[in-house]
Amino acid sequence: MDKTQYLVDLINQSGIYFFARPRRFGKSLTVTTFDALFSGRKELFKGLAAEEFMNRPDFKPSPVIRIDMSIVNTSEGIEGIKESILYITRDVARKLKVKLSDTKLYGILLHELITRTAEKYNRKVVVLVDEYDKPYTDFVNDPDMAEQVRVVLRNFYTQIKASDEHIRFLFITGISKFTKLGVFSTLNNLDDISMMPEFARICGYTEEEIIRYFPDYMEDTANAMGISVGELIEKMRLYYNGFSFDDEAAVRFYNPFSILMFFDKKRFSNFWFQSGTPKFISDYLKGKNLTVEQFRNYPVPYHFLENPGDLDSTTPEGFLYQSGYLTLRPGLSDALSLDYPNREVLDSMSELVAQNILRDKDEDFSGCRNDLLSGLMTVNPDKVISALNRLLSCIPYDDFTEAAKKSISNNNYDMTPQEWLYRSNILSFLRGSGVVVVAEMHTNKGRADLVVAHKGQTWVIELKVAHKGQSAEKKADEAFRQLIDQNYAGPFPNATCLAVAIDDNERKITASRIIR
Repeated sequence: MDKTQYLVDLINQSGIYFFARPRRFGKSLTVTTFDALFSGRKELFKGLAAEEFMNRPDFKPSPVIRIDMSIVNTSEGIEGIKESILYITRDVARKLKVKLSDTKLYGILLHELITRTAEKYNRKVVVLVDEYDKPYTDFVNDPDMAEQVRVVLRNFYTQIKASDEHIRFLFITGISKFTKLGVFSTLNNLDDISMMPEFARICGYTEEEIIRYFPDYMEDTANAMGISVGELIEKMRLYYNGFSFDDEAAVRFYNPFSILMFFDKKRFSNFWFQSGTPKFISDYLKGKNLTVEQFRNYPVPYHFLENPGDLDSTTPEGFLYQSGYLTLRPGLSDALSLDYPNREVLDSMSELVAQNILRDKDEDFSGCRNDLLSGLMTVNPDKVISALNRLLSCIPYDDFTEAAKKSISNNNYDMTPQEWLYRSNILSFLRGSGVVVVAEMHTNKGRADLVVAHKGQTWVIELKVAHKGQSAEKKADEAFRQLIDQNYAGPFPNATCLAVAIDDNERKITASRIIR
């Protein structure tokens, strides 16, 4: 698909741009395309929108300084980071055949690279900085080290402003705005195009683009799965679509990496999440004692988009939004909301939360998940309840109380913090185990707590919590009557109905009722 017109539009404006997108979303490919455009590689653009730009009478190639910060070595501390930046700068100079001094002041070296390249080629240079924040976000859970890295990057990037008269075009990418104000404070004319509707389509695939440009892949994948192309599109939309990058949340995108992997493997899986190391996200969730459910339909004001916060001060929703794990949704008239973009991200985040909970008590997540899946598939309620109890026994609910209260306030749940906590973590465990689960499933008479589907089996589950002085048996009876009286299983023929009561003192399911 041809996205080169967006790049030409930016070049025509001759600006200084910042562009944020989640990882694996095509930022580096965009940088590569800019590199080829400015370098005059006309053979790569035949038949594309950029061909006209390169055939203009006044077109002349420009020297390109491309700095890829994703390859900075962050495992050797600050000195290793400085050495990496020096190496990257000298390597660019070598490719451009520009001689630099022997200084080890990495900022001065960048200034030399820009000015001497412009002098050598007698032309202003193009500067492309890819993944500017990678060295910083590697220490997102280590604020002291992150601050040291911030100082190093600020000293390096400041030289871009000092070399402004020699720069024709500047394009900077990253996954976040965490350090934009701190690192680029001297670049007061930096134009952030990340949320501009006219440039939202630079990266990512819309559903229309997938249908238009991948018809053969879609037909082959649908045939391999034994479904129609229309059914395939509906499943893909649920699993992979949903990222929004404009201030109205009007257009939704698929992550290109997930889609290409999906067409290659011809199966639904969490390809994007598995493609990188989500440890920093896992550690962040664990360190903040966060749950998954508290960020569903999370309201934020419009000014949140302009200033979601720096690493030292941002809220958890700001952190997860900038990292790509939450995305925009339309909200009230004067606000937007945040939510997980799709099932791939929601299930992956749920798995991380469940793994954290079980790991703290030396429980094996895989074994617990396998028991759950086996119990669901063979309609063995004892096995299902046993797996859920292994999870519940590991929840340090005192640590989660404040998060639970906040979530109840944000989402208008009519339940106690403990009840919300139990249900939200069970929901995370189910999603993280790879089953299809819907919470608060509406029927004509009410809302079922959980509807779970796995390997052809459907379960309708109602949860109650027996607090101090209450009988778990009576709570299980209450849940059972609610299942029957409200006919929650009506839309699901042959469903297994399970009513369970969690004893808040025991922190486990101690009573249950079942209808097969």
